[in-house]
Amino acid sequence: MAPQVKAFFDQETFTVSYVLQEPEGLACAIIDSVLDFDHASGRTNTNSADRIVDYVRENDLRVEWILESHVHADHLSAAPYLQQKLGGKIGIGDQIVSIQETFGKIFNEGTEFQRDGSQFDALFREGDSFHVGQLRGDVLHTPGHTPACLTYVIGDAAFVGDTLFMPDFGTARCDFPGGSSEMLYGSIQKILSLPDETRIFVGHDYKAPGRDEYAWETTVGEQKALNVHIGQGCSIQEFVEMRDARDATLSMPRLILPSLQINMRAGQMPPADEKGDVFLKVPINKI
Repeated sequence: MAPQVKAFFDQETFTVSYVLQEPEGLACAIIDSVLDFDHASGRTNTNSADRIVDYVRENDLRVEWILESHVHADHLSAAPYLQQKLGGKIGIGDQIVSIQETFGKIFNEGTEFQRDGSQFDALFREGDSFHVGQLRGDVLHTPGHTPACLTYVIGDAAFVGDTLFMPDFGTARCDFPGGSSEMLYGSIQKILSLPDETRIFVGHDYKAPGRDEYAWETTVGEQKALNVHIGQGCSIQEFVEMRDARDATLSMPRLILPSLQINMRAGQMPPADEKGDVFLKVPINKI
């Protein structure tokens, strides 16, 4: 079955969010939403999320799932806002607990911060399935970029988060805590074992040199043939050497510190103080 997929591109963070709709019905899922955040002022707004809200309401859709492919390090999730406006259950991979354990320590969150994934409505593991109306979704655990990365295979569409980018841009970085280029290679092979005609929807696009337009949809067959990092039978040794060398040259994402603190809480802000004010932390020399 081929779900209908509507993409929403956020140029500030180069993130692509998706609304997936069952082919013959009104059930839908929202994947990898964005809460706008101005780092300089510390102000949030919901402009990006409201585009999704408007689309869902204009088409009389019924939100059943608000899915996260992983704990994003480059943008804040709008999952709680969308849930408040539209309903649905918030889901992520069950290895969120390892992310919460790691970053709970880095941000000195103390014992009041729950590290059991209970901030989310559903924790998925390899082999789990779920439904969007009459449409079945299957869960692949695809770690490497982070330990908790998932790929959602729903009908003929695979939502790969940051694991793969468009073929002319390559693959995800693996140098965040818990990342591994060896694991990423294995995860990509799992995705590339899907049928060649499977549609792949990527989590970001940075418009590779020489390409005029942003893009976010490709196929398994195109990735196997054309991906500049992993295509044409690249060996694990070649990939790991390339990926590790490339990662050593990369700076941390601009929004990594606010993103991790909020996204590990399922998009919720840290607890407010006695005056109702919310603060984020900046750990020094920790990441």
